[in-house]
Amino acid sequence: MPARPKAGTGPGKAAAKAAAKGAAKGAAKRPAKKCPICGKPATETSKPFCSERCRDVDLNRWLSGSYSIPGRPDEDEDAK
Repeated sequence: MPARPKAGTGPGKAAAKAAAKGAAKGAAKRPAKKCPICGKPATETSKPFCSERCRDVDLNRWLSGSYSIPGRPDEDEDAK
């Protein structure tokens, strides 16, 4: 009968540690994302924006119709 590995060891644990290290390294090398409104680096508290002001500017643009998502034109109900 083959010997059982000790608890907490084995390829699963090592693979998880390696993946965690790789993720941490990748995150450290990435440049900070820029605010889509003004281009300054984004902050953790207002991600993906740099400040509450830029968040509010973006919200206002959506609410006022400056931004829109294109879709199919509506069919006229009278045309039937």
